[in-house]
Amino acid sequence: MAARKKGRKKAARRPAKKAARKKATRRKTARKKVAKKATRRARKVVRRAKKAVRRGKKAVRRGRKKVARKKAVRRGRKKVARKKATRKKAAKKATRRKGGRRKAAKKAAKKGKKKAAKKAKKKAAKRKPNPAFMKAMTPSSDLAAIVGSSPMPRTEVTKKLWAYIKKHNLQDAKERRMINADDKLRRVLGKSRVSMFEMTRLVNAHLK
Repeated sequence: MAARKKGRKKAARRPAKKAARKKATRRKTARKKVAKKATRRARKVVRRAKKAVRRGKKAVRRGRKKVARKKAVRRGRKKVARKKATRKKAAKKATRRKGGRRKAAKKAAKKGKKKAAKKAKKKAAKRKPNPAFMKAMTPSSDLAAIVGSSPMPRTEVTKKLWAYIKKHNLQDAKERRMINADDKLRRVLGKSRVSMFEMTRLVNAHLK
């Protein structure tokens, strides 16, 4: 009797367990469905976010391209402005040069006129010789053998003396300032070799 009771109890419990199992499986399937839906939604959100990021990147690229184009346009404008400025400067320089040339030509003409006027004045007022040099001097006997015995100014004496030096080739070949005296000139100078600056001083001693 007791065994039968236990069997009956077990038989009564079996459908309840089956129902509980079915409920549990339903709940699991429902949860799985909800999880799948959630994952799908999340994936959709992620995809949308990725698309938005791509769109943003594209927009950034477009913006950069626009900025680059604007910069290129600005550079081109700056280049054009620089070229215009250089052309203007070149034109100004050319005009200045022309003006400078005209001014230089005017100055040169004025200078030429002034020089011509000065030359005319110099010709009009001729230089008067120093009376001390034009005074007639009598040469000594030694100097008279070269220049002549008649009285003459110092300028004439130096002219004739140099004519005598050139005629007899008494000027030194290497040192043109030095004069190699011959017998007649040695009597006047007192030396066989004299510089041209010293010669005038020595010749003046033979003039009275």
